[in-house]
Amino acid sequence: MRTAVFKSYENGYYTFLFDNGEDMVFEEVHPRVLKQFDLRNDLSLVEKAFRISFVEVFDDSDEDFIIYRIESLKPL
Repeated sequence: MRTAVFKSYENGYYTFLFDNGEDMVFEEVHPRVLKQFDLRNDLSLVEKAFRISFVEVFDDSDEDFIIYRIESLKPL
């Protein structure tokens, strides 16, 4: 798990800023996480720090296409 701050949700993309200064955009979030945290609508979560774990999902038809999916979030 890494530490990141939730920056925004826009047009289906979730943006987090990691403690190393790297922005990362996620296209998918595990449904369990979305039940726990309403990242799409709850503005109080913006600028909140989390411990985050994620996976890379590869498209079998296009080896160069990768989607990042959030698997878990734990508030700090």
